Amino acid sequence: MIGYLEGRIIQHEPDGILLLAGSIGYEILLNPITLERVKSESSDEGIVSLYIYYHVTERQPKPVLIGFGTPEDKEFFQLFISVAAVGPMKAVKALTKPVGAVAKAIEDKDVSFLSQLVGIGKRTAEKIIATLHGKVTAFVDEAAQIPLKATDSPKTDLREITQQVEDVLVDQLGHSLGSAKRMLKEAFDRNSSIETAEDLFDEIYQEVR
Repeated sequence: MIGYLEGRIIQHEPDGILLLAGSIGYEILLNPITLERVKSESSDEGIVSLYIYYHVTERQPKPVLIGFGTPEDKEFFQLFISVAAVGPMKAVKALTKPVGAVAKAIEDKDVSFLSQLVGIGKRTAEKIIATLHGKVTAFVDEAAQIPLKATDSPKTDLREITQQVEDVLVDQLGHSLGSAKRMLKEAFDRNSSIETAEDLFDEIYQEVR
C-alpha cells in the first residue's frame, strides 16, 4: 500500500502529475485545488510531497493513486467517497473548492453550493448532506467560522483577512497548517475586535515581542 510519496515532478498533466520517486515514475491524480497548489508551491527542482489514497477494486483492477497536500485533505476525501453516489474518480474531479469550504457547505446544508461542484447535481448534493452532516465539522476552516460584523465592508472581510494571514504563516514563515490555524484561533479568542491583517499579525506575535 502506498500512503505517501516525495519526489520530483517530471511531467504535468491536466488532471495530475508524473512523480519520480526512488527511480520509479508514479502517475498521480490531483483534484484541481491540489493541482494548483502543487504548481505554485513546488521548488525549483520540482520536488513535492503528497499523501496518497491508493484505489483498486475488482471493477477497477488498475491501481489509481490520488494525491493530497495534507493528511486532513486525504481524510476528508475518504469521508466524501463514503457517500453512495460519490466514488473516488468522481470525487477527485468534484473537489474544485477548498476542503474547508465544502465541509462548511455540508454542515450548513447548502445544497446550492455543493451543486456547483463538478459532476455533483442537486440530488447528489442532498445525499452528501444526508450522509456527512455532523461528521465534517473538524474540517471547516477557522476563517469560515468567523462571523462578519454588521459593519464589515469587503475591505474588512475577516474571512479573507484570516486566509491571507494563514497563507503568510504557512508559505512564508514556515509554520505548519495546523499550527497556523491554532495561532489564528488563539488570536481571535484574545481579541475579538481585530479588523485588519496588521491587527491580526500584531495579536499573533504580541507575546514574541
